[in-house]
Amino acid sequence: MSDTAPLPPAPRTVVVTGGGSGIGRATARAYADEGAAVLVVGRTAADLADTAKGYDTIKALALDLTGDDAPREVVETAVRELGGIDVLVNNAAALGHRALADVDPRQVATQLATNLAAPVLLTRYALDALAADGGGTVVNISSSGARGSRAWPGNSVYGAAKAALDFLTRSWAVELAPRGIRVVGVAPGLVDSGFARRAGMSPEQYDGMLHHVGALTPQGRVGTPEEVAWWVTHLTRPRAHYLTGAVLPVDGGLSLT
Repeated sequence: MSDTAPLPPAPRTVVVTGGGSGIGRATARAYADEGAAVLVVGRTAADLADTAKGYDTIKALALDLTGDDAPREVVETAVRELGGIDVLVNNAAALGHRALADVDPRQVATQLATNLAAPVLLTRYALDALAADGGGTVVNISSSGARGSRAWPGNSVYGAAKAALDFLTRSWAVELAPRGIRVVGVAPGLVDSGFARRAGMSPEQYDGMLHHVGALTPQGRVGTPEEVAWWVTHLTRPRAHYLTGAVLPVDGGLSLT
């Protein structure tokens, strides 16, 4: 794209799943700070209200994304309340840290439903809204721990779902390009978002994990939700329009070691 070629408009309407905390909350607020109207989606109404506190342009929708009717409700709410969807951020995730010998069917089903099936079905239902007005952008939030040939003992189901999400990013980028829809991914490293705490890790375990992984990271620390949100917003700006199908690791170099 030349410097004189017309650029698509900046994102005006954004849907962020898993918007009640961590990366989702930071991303919703970052878009709102840039003037976008945002719909945050999550299970807990109180957490979503905290995300929207102080932001008139952030609307909240509390629901379970794995429900049969959830994709339709999210998209119809976004079109009604925001006027459309310029950006869809598939961020919601379910963590289940267990060895294979301890995995049970319910845990596997929950992780695959939230981490893989929900982004597939929500994006499918949002296609027409994303294709309107010149085309929008899908951002899939995966994990740098699931990239390349790395192993992830104890998190194999979660990592497998995130690796599959990266494959979807590449495949959708090609499939949806004729409709003007870009698809990109962001693969965070360990981020101090409290995600593992909410999944059941004790405070002592959580602090120990942050210290251990931070020491292994070339930059010597873990990341923040705001750092990941910065990349999400920048990948969906007009100047990034020629980028599609890429998955960007934001992990302080951890995936390189």
